[in-house]
Amino acid sequence: MLNSLLKNADLLLLGALVGILLLMMLPMPPIILDLLLTYNIAFSLAILLVTIYAKKALDFAVFPSVLLIVTLARLALNVASTRLILLHGNAGQVITTFGQFVVGGNYLVGLIIFSILVLIQFVVITNGAGRVAEVAARFTLDAMPGKQMSIDADLAAGNITQEEAQARRQEISRESEFYGTMDGAGKFVKGDAIAAVIIMLVNVFGGLIIGVTQKGMPLMAAVQKYTLLTIGEGLVAQISALLVSTATGLIVTRAASQSNLGTDLTRQFVLDPLILKRIAALLMIFSLIPGLPKLPFWGLAGFLWLLAKSPVTPPTPPKTAGSDEPAAGASNNTLLPEEMLPLLDLEPIELEIGYALVEFIDEAQGGDLLHRVVQIRKSCATELGVIVTPIRIRDNLQLRPGQYRLKIYGQIIGEGECMPRRFLAMSSGQEVGNELDGIPVKEPVFGLPAIWINAAQREQAEIYGYTVVDPTSVIATHLSELLRKHAPELLGRQEVQQLIDHLKERFPKLVDDVIPAKVSMTQLRLVLQNLLRERVSIRDLRTILENLADHSNGDGDPAWLTEKVREGLARNILQELLSEDQTLRTLALAPSVESALVQALPGGSGMDPRRLGIVATRIARAAATMAGEGLTPVLLCSQRVRPLVRRLAQRPLPSLVVLSYEEIPSDVTLETYSVVSEEGGQ
Repeated sequence: MLNSLLKNADLLLLGALVGILLLMMLPMPPIILDLLLTYNIAFSLAILLVTIYAKKALDFAVFPSVLLIVTLARLALNVASTRLILLHGNAGQVITTFGQFVVGGNYLVGLIIFSILVLIQFVVITNGAGRVAEVAARFTLDAMPGKQMSIDADLAAGNITQEEAQARRQEISRESEFYGTMDGAGKFVKGDAIAAVIIMLVNVFGGLIIGVTQKGMPLMAAVQKYTLLTIGEGLVAQISALLVSTATGLIVTRAASQSNLGTDLTRQFVLDPLILKRIAALLMIFSLIPGLPKLPFWGLAGFLWLLAKSPVTPPTPPKTAGSDEPAAGASNNTLLPEEMLPLLDLEPIELEIGYALVEFIDEAQGGDLLHRVVQIRKSCATELGVIVTPIRIRDNLQLRPGQYRLKIYGQIIGEGECMPRRFLAMSSGQEVGNELDGIPVKEPVFGLPAIWINAAQREQAEIYGYTVVDPTSVIATHLSELLRKHAPELLGRQEVQQLIDHLKERFPKLVDDVIPAKVSMTQLRLVLQNLLRERVSIRDLRTILENLADHSNGDGDPAWLTEKVREGLARNILQELLSEDQTLRTLALAPSVESALVQALPGGSGMDPRRLGIVATRIARAAATMAGEGLTPVLLCSQRVRPLVRRLAQRPLPSLVVLSYEEIPSDVTLETYSVVSEEGGQ
């Protein structure tokens, strides 16, 4: 039967709600009303018992919804009983018994008892529970970031698994939702207490009017009859309401524990015999006051003294088999090697942030860094063809409050510092005489001079010509640039295999013919990494394999193969470099410089390192001049020396694009911006 109820619980709830509506609209026979009133008291008792046996508030997470349903049911019973009292002067055996027996047939006594119950519920329990729920909701919300950081720290330290961390996060979210709803649900109980008083007054005065004017009853007889019935109805409702409001108070004041409320109370009261002995002694002292009855004080004092003398065994932790030590200690001393292996795991990509930046990843506080990280990963996939693994973001209390740090497999590749609730105004070099008050810094991505300003200065800074960005944009831009710069490090054998498997779904013949017959996985990985080092997209993997198949027999040098692949990707490489009329403005090497560089290659006669340094300086200077005019610095040379030139210019000017003549299609017009010579002239 219980299984059947569980399977049809939704239908049962729907039936209960429909029944509550019918109870308000349709007249009920007294015997049905007696049955429903009994069920109402029984259900209120059940709520109280479930609350007492709950170990923590979330064990009864549906309590706010149950509170609403019970309140509606009780009000519906009030409507039904009022209808019977006013129409027939009879509301069933339960209400009559409460009016006659419980208050001794004296409506004044009943009125006083009813008033006391309403005061207890409304003034004491309901107000206290409402205040506790309000404070608990606020404190729970305030504590959420700290709890989340604690979970992340435990997960990073390997103390908990990913599943346990997810379960804890869900519990924190549920706890916040529970106390938030309880803050509002307490208003149901308070409103119920107010409604009980109004219903009682309506019943009394309505009964007097109906009894005297319509039924011709004497005034005192009408007062006696209708007041007793009303008091009986009010007491029945208030007892049920008092049980539920008590449960409300218990559930919001319940601290998390490993035991139910009764067990905790018993343990915490009787675990210290000294307290019981002192209470017994105080009771004996009270019994000496003249006029007080001796027997109750002596009896209770003797019982507490005997209770204090009885042995109490505190709970002990379980022990491991074959050991006399507690299980926890044994576990610490016998930690298995396989249990420590997760501690060796490194996150592929990890972003650590100081505690002041936590708000940037909290969507509840308007943080959108998580969304931007997703967009960065998508951008890397579409622009570079690299699948960036999920970026683990966690707080690090060892960092400065506004500091952030990006790691790849545990190695720091970049860091910076932001100031929450401020904006970064980056100089364009044209703000002479229009300086801003703020904190001067270097912009972390390109090293430009910048100033941290407050929100009130943002509009003025834009008028002055500054580029103004929010802190989240600073972090996102820096993160994007670092990932592009270190993309080769993210491309390991496993990642290359994933790309090949994806390509094989569309071009199985190509993959089978090239790998491993023409190119090994190691050669392919090195070629792809070489391309990524120069920000060349590997998204067109089909073209890359086609070119490798044309130029490799399985033993090609990865550097040489990279040059051949670049020929096939020429149009992709030039796409962002050409002007609208398909013109490419470039730097060129003087013949003497290029001849000298050829000698510096393996197999050549060699080149004086000082002379090589001079060439690198000349290239960097010419490229910087070109970039200063708003042009993308591009240098054109022969394919043979292109890798060497790229290495020479990489450190002083990493943004320099080095192309070979073989990468220029015939329909592209070349325009020489400057010729680099050892003398620095054109």
